[in-house]
Amino acid sequence: MLEILGTLFLGMPVWVWLAFLGIVLTILAIDLGLLHGEAHEPSLKESMLLAGACMALGVAFSGVVWWLYYNGFATSLDDDIVNAAGDKARAWIAWELYLTGWVIEQTLAFDNVFVMAMIFSYFAIPPQYQHRVLFYGILGVILLRAIMIGLGAALIHQFDWILYVFSAFLVFTGVKMFIMADEKPDIANNAVLRFMRSRMRITDKIHGEKFFVNEPDPKTGKIVRWATPLFVALVLIEFADLIFAVDSVPAIFSITQDPFIVYTSNIFAILGLRSLYFVLAAMVHRFHYLKYALSLVLVYVGSKIFVQQFIGKIDPAISLGITVSILLGGIAVSLWKTRNGPAATRPVLAE
Repeated sequence: MLEILGTLFLGMPVWVWLAFLGIVLTILAIDLGLLHGEAHEPSLKESMLLAGACMALGVAFSGVVWWLYYNGFATSLDDDIVNAAGDKARAWIAWELYLTGWVIEQTLAFDNVFVMAMIFSYFAIPPQYQHRVLFYGILGVILLRAIMIGLGAALIHQFDWILYVFSAFLVFTGVKMFIMADEKPDIANNAVLRFMRSRMRITDKIHGEKFFVNEPDPKTGKIVRWATPLFVALVLIEFADLIFAVDSVPAIFSITQDPFIVYTSNIFAILGLRSLYFVLAAMVHRFHYLKYALSLVLVYVGSKIFVQQFIGKIDPAISLGITVSILLGGIAVSLWKTRNGPAATRPVLAE
């Protein structure tokens, strides 16, 4: 058993992966069992505290990353870490790469918030039931990201040139996001929603926290199974995250090719997304210009791979500084431009 736990999996001992999974499951259990055992509308204070706690955990885990790489537990797949001059240099590079990835993933999650707010508003899902949808959505995201990151690591290991494909895609996505920043998703004409409506019975009513209910068929009178708006919203949110993952996973692989750093920074950024949603949902209009900053970050991260061919490796600390500066600039411009706008109000949702 001890030999199995010490076996390396994607450059890190199995016991480290299991310990990380245990941390994540503990956080989710506390969230669902202790903090949200009964359906209720989270207050702004509660959401801010939870979002802050999740962010603090994400930052604190960078210390764990430093310790793991300093003590040589990992066999990294990232050239910057492998070629570091000594244990301390290796640990600091891993720490910087983790924080850079976490900052980018945390900020890209803001875009998820905009889409989730529109989905919940479209289906008129009351705030007290939104947390259940987000919780199960996060479980799906954790599994989905694990699959995509595993596939990405395997592709990069087999084909070095795939990084240039990822990078070119990020530059294209960043430019597209910049051009289309003012456009809003058309939920009513979403292809997934149209497909579900053509293949499933979907009730228009909210039935508490239930995803499915048994009700009479209006044509035959027989009791049949219906999907509720909560289930439809969950499916749309999962598909939305799949689309966002197509951007975010290549983005962090363009920063580091270390699977452990990629996955842990992704998951810690996602864990705070539920609480972050309740903090930002009522004031998404205040962060309009953040999308432009996100697009610039994607262009920078994507172009970095190409630029380094001419100027050499860019120090991870410099990349972290540039990324944070762009994002803080986007937040500052957003808050300044919207300072005289109408006060944020929560949309009135059908009960």
